[in-house]
Amino acid sequence: MWTSVKKTTILIILLKFSVSIHAQDILSLQIASQKESLMKRGYSLDYKKLIVPVSLISAGAIGFAIPEIKKFDYNLRREVSDHRLNNSTLDNYTLFVPVAIVYGLNLAGVQGKNNFKDRTIIFATLQAISLAIVIPSKSLIGRERPDQSNHMSFPSGHAAIAFSNAQFMFREYRDSNYWISLSGYPFAIFTSVYRIINNKHWATDVLSGAGIGILSTEIAYWLYPKIKTLFKSENEKTLSMISPYFQQSYQQKSFGLNYQVIF
Repeated sequence: MWTSVKKTTILIILLKFSVSIHAQDILSLQIASQKESLMKRGYSLDYKKLIVPVSLISAGAIGFAIPEIKKFDYNLRREVSDHRLNNSTLDNYTLFVPVAIVYGLNLAGVQGKNNFKDRTIIFATLQAISLAIVIPSKSLIGRERPDQSNHMSFPSGHAAIAFSNAQFMFREYRDSNYWISLSGYPFAIFTSVYRIINNKHWATDVLSGAGIGILSTEIAYWLYPKIKTLFKSENEKTLSMISPYFQQSYQQKSFGLNYQVIF
């Protein structure tokens, strides 16, 4: 009788140990899977992503130091005037089209890289960065507009917003649909070209504005993992595990279930 009870006890302990180890293995795999998923969603700001925006900003800025670039601005302005192209107010609206497309596609079921909450925080961040660069620069540099309306020409705020939004669309849909991700750039280019046609900016203004916009978006995606901690929900999901247990002491035996939560 005692031998039978002893064997049963040993079997139960082994069973509990086996189930517990198996559950822990499953939990470890879940944690590893989540970490891998987060790593894939991570974003590195390497030098390759900075080449285009820094080049555009530099191309616009060197116009203040190199007479030939400044001459190019005036010659282009003269060409536009000679062709008497029609002005348009569409440039005040087309800069927002890429963002409207991103949220429209999401409503239509075409998912991008991030969910609504994450995407919105990134969008707000990139706009804040762009404005934080553009507005002080306009005041500090004080370049006169081609139409002589004020001294807030450099860099172009419209171009900065337009290209930040186009780059935002590119980052959201590049992995799921590359051609959709590129569709925001024509609107950004249209906006920038019409800032010149409407006599509101020099060509170098829009070049630097475009660079600032792209750079702002790249920085926003890079910063987001850090910013996300500020918006972490109190009800954020956790990992949990249930496993049986058996315990035997000199005077009594006990068994039941363990419930573990890992945050």
